[in-house]
Amino acid sequence: MKKIRLMILAGEASGDLQAANLIKSLKSIDPRMEFFGMGGKKMQAEGAEIIYDITDLAIVGFFEVVKHLVKFKKIFENLSGLLETRKPDAAILVDYPGFNLRFAKTAKEKNIPVIYYISPQIWAWGEQRIHEIKKYVDKMVVIFGFEETLYKEAGVKVSFVGHPFLDIVKPVWKKEETIKTCHMKHDSIKIALMPGSRKKEIEKHLPAMLKACEIIKNKIPNAEFIISKIKELDQELYHKIINRSKIKPHSLDNKPYEVMDIADMVIVSSGSATLEVAIMEKPMVIIYKTSFLTWLLARNLVKIPDIGLVNIVAGERIVPELVQFDVTAKNIAKAALDILTDHKKIHGIKENLRKVKSKLGETGASSRAAHAIHKFLNP
Repeated sequence: MKKIRLMILAGEASGDLQAANLIKSLKSIDPRMEFFGMGGKKMQAEGAEIIYDITDLAIVGFFEVVKHLVKFKKIFENLSGLLETRKPDAAILVDYPGFNLRFAKTAKEKNIPVIYYISPQIWAWGEQRIHEIKKYVDKMVVIFGFEETLYKEAGVKVSFVGHPFLDIVKPVWKKEETIKTCHMKHDSIKIALMPGSRKKEIEKHLPAMLKACEIIKNKIPNAEFIISKIKELDQELYHKIINRSKIKPHSLDNKPYEVMDIADMVIVSSGSATLEVAIMEKPMVIIYKTSFLTWLLARNLVKIPDIGLVNIVAGERIVPELVQFDVTAKNIAKAALDILTDHKKIHGIKENLRKVKSKLGETGASSRAAHAIHKFLNP
């Protein structure tokens, strides 16, 4: 039985998860498939041979990436070499556009078919990249309905499969179990803190979040706070910031959906987590702060009014956003209190979040993506 050898590249924890689910679905369709490339522990658990582990590659910001160019260049060159020595039947690129779009060009030049899963956000900035994608990507598999329209109009072969979060965003524990495990009160107002999945994000966001919690606590004495921690990060990162704060939040490691489930409100770092919160139908305040130089560059590149994915999918600002210099304790607390003290506003936000959820398609995205890719490989 001839093996089907596929190179698969993911560069972040979220990509590792989606790539792992895709690998599992592809293998269930065709057991002949073998995978190797760049990823993390989840891909490895599904049987992929990991040439480069992504643990140290989760770097945010243009200028931060520049500092690590030598490392990225070496990884890129070595993976490019494997296109010739291992001759994969196709390359599957998962998100991570800064690296993967360049790799698509290299793979195409070596006559390796290129499949891209989870599109670069060309609708936010760099719309001209669609011409690059048309040239170097043979099959685009997208998770937002509006992306399918965008690519079809540009003449790119595309399949919309829905958002994979619809399959995975669900708590395993019951609310009672989470509240008991975290030693929280049943009748308190619970506010979840999700400062991000990367070291720099936590350093930028968590101090402001905790100071905002002090203000909120003064206004709502029975408020309790819980933080969703990333277990794979150095826990000293959290401890140093929390030890400097008057607020000592409860915490759970790698249990974001349990944390969201018990929350009345979530203060969340902009990114894919905003969609997870939306699927859980929880009111939120979105914040994001990066280095000054990266912000300066992004301000001139980003062409859409909102940065939160939940607002982008909604087509309007349905939850508040605070970006860069607006990320202050006072502003975060005000935005949170404006929602928490207005039942009509809470109801309206939840209604809008349900509409966003309906726009994400149906469950089974990874399976549909796998079938679209298998059909492309076996026309």
